[in-house]
Amino acid sequence: MSGSPSTHAIVRAAVAPMHAEARVSSPQVSQRLGGHLVEILEVRDEWRRVRGADGYEGWIHAGYLTPAPPPGARQSAGLQRISLGCVAGNPAGGHRALPLGAFLAPEEVVQAGEAIDATEQPHRFPRDVVAIARSAQALFEGTSYQWGGVTPWGADCSGFVQSVFWLHGVMLPRDAYQQADASAECHHGLAEIEPAELAFFSDRPDGAITHVGVGLGGGRLAHVAVGRGGFAIERLANKGDGYVARLHERFLFNRRVL
Repeated sequence: MSGSPSTHAIVRAAVAPMHAEARVSSPQVSQRLGGHLVEILEVRDEWRRVRGADGYEGWIHAGYLTPAPPPGARQSAGLQRISLGCVAGNPAGGHRALPLGAFLAPEEVVQAGEAIDATEQPHRFPRDVVAIARSAQALFEGTSYQWGGVTPWGADCSGFVQSVFWLHGVMLPRDAYQQADASAECHHGLAEIEPAELAFFSDRPDGAITHVGVGLGGGRLAHVAVGRGGFAIERLANKGDGYVARLHERFLFNRRVL
């Protein structure tokens, strides 16, 4: 049975995979993190087609979701502590690991790692290009490549970009081509990319965008790439590195978000 209920849910798991279709074997297109609100657009048996705060849509199994409290109740219930990568315990004696960007439940207490109150977010992660570039390196170093991933536990190129900018109060769309449309044109080349600018690439004959990275300044680019197995910092002047040379060949343009 299908329907289109006007309702919302909260992700109950640390990470909920978002699928292209209403079956577990379909590709993961993105993820929703613990404590985040989603709008339910359609119900199909045990699956829910949902939309997140970024407008991105996909299918999540109902097992990952719990009904959302009434409007305004999330704040009063204390659902505003953001994991920076922590282990949270509950009164029953259980615990769980939460990735960067997930919200802790009201009853949870940080046992290891770090979480901050949402009111601290603008101070800890200011809307500033240098701070964004630093976060891109510090928070995702060591991340493995995972198609559809959005956390340091596993991310793809645009999931990495979206998560870094979200921490700094900038909501970008989910996919690389959408991020290009949501940013302003720059008039310099890849080697001159500035901190927090986005560089876009294509490995397709039609020039469609297939990859994105974040400028760190000093001729460096941070990205999460399948060709590197995950997070990497490229020194763009080093064209003797075959991978860097291919990046220059596939480069399309830079875009500025701030």
